[in-house]
Amino acid sequence: MKRPVPISEAARERDADWPGPDRMALFLDVDGTLAPIETRPHAVGPVSERNVLLGEVARRLHGRAAIVSGRTIADVDRILDHSITAVAGVHGLERRTALGRQMSSPAHPALVEAKRALQAFAAADSGLEVEDKALSVALHFRRAPGAAEAVRDLAGRLSAATGLSRQDGDCVIELRTPGPSKGDAVAAFMAEPPFAGAAPVFVGDDLTDEDAFRAAVEAGGFGVLVGPPRDTWATHRLASVDEVLAWLRRLARRDETEAAE
Repeated sequence: MKRPVPISEAARERDADWPGPDRMALFLDVDGTLAPIETRPHAVGPVSERNVLLGEVARRLHGRAAIVSGRTIADVDRILDHSITAVAGVHGLERRTALGRQMSSPAHPALVEAKRALQAFAAADSGLEVEDKALSVALHFRRAPGAAEAVRDLAGRLSAATGLSRQDGDCVIELRTPGPSKGDAVAAFMAEPPFAGAAPVFVGDDLTDEDAFRAAVEAGGFGVLVGPPRDTWATHRLASVDEVLAWLRRLARRDETEAAE
């Protein structure tokens, strides 16, 4: 892994075959990528201008645009107004193809026990919030940063006791049904029309996106990290949600050369 360079340098890197709109398959995270991170997950809602833009991008790429998120597909649809058909939710545990076919992993039976334990723990601190995603359960501690160590300790013990997979994110710990990752979701999309044969570009911000960055790189494409530099599988970077949206506007409305500048 290495530290990524700004995406503006992509067109000037002689050793990087940066894909233009006619060759690109675009995969986007939601929180911290298309929408600013909020202290409460449900505070993120639809933004008409952004969602219209996503529809324009999908048309520009001939349908080769997908969302790959930790949120459920239903929640992605709520936030993005159904502007993108192809969606992977709950970090890849559920997926809807570009043709609208939806599939899902069966929920692990231990999720009921894990949810009960997380809710009991969260009851002692109003800054903690439990989110039930049916295939996983998450404990958010953005409003209670002092509880981070205790949250991680509890998640580790529950994962070991139940067989649930532990997923660490930005101020959130998630216990999920073992199964496909975001990287697996990217690979599955790339095996299907209209994505097959294109060069994948995954744009995301969180540690949970690293599997997807790696999948994109290993398939001959690129990962684009959103936010400050860090060691990552992503090879390029955008500084903020606003920079992501500005880049998408260029991608939707300009020719292949301009889109990568």
